[in-house]
Amino acid sequence: QLVESGGGSVQAGGSLRLSCAASGYTYSSACMGWFRQAPGKQREGVATISSDGLSKVYGDSVKGRFHISKDNEENTLYLQMNDLNPEDTATYYCAMRRASIVCPTPRSDNHWGQGTQVTVS
Repeated sequence: QLVESGGGSVQAGGSLRLSCAASGYTYSSACMGWFRQAPGKQREGVATISSDGLSKVYGDSVKGRFHISKDNEENTLYLQMNDLNPEDTATYYCAMRRASIVCPTPRSDNHWGQGTQVTVS
């Protein structure tokens, strides 16, 4: 089970830190990712992080503003979001691909959290 937290409402230019806690999974053996979906839009990738935490990939719209990290001992995934703007408003999900160490994509067979809402005004 993946459980996101940390969403909320913030003014443009502000920051939020999202967390994704896992039970029943081992983060150290999996590539993890953050995704988001705004109303009326397709789910898009925000960032992924390799199992060892050394390789990180970001979507073009968040490069330089968002930072993904993980704590394998605590089995927790993080997304630090800085300099937020209204286009970042969406429900944010963490995910890992089912039965695979390959990084998840928006349309791969993933385990998904329930999502946490981020609203930027």
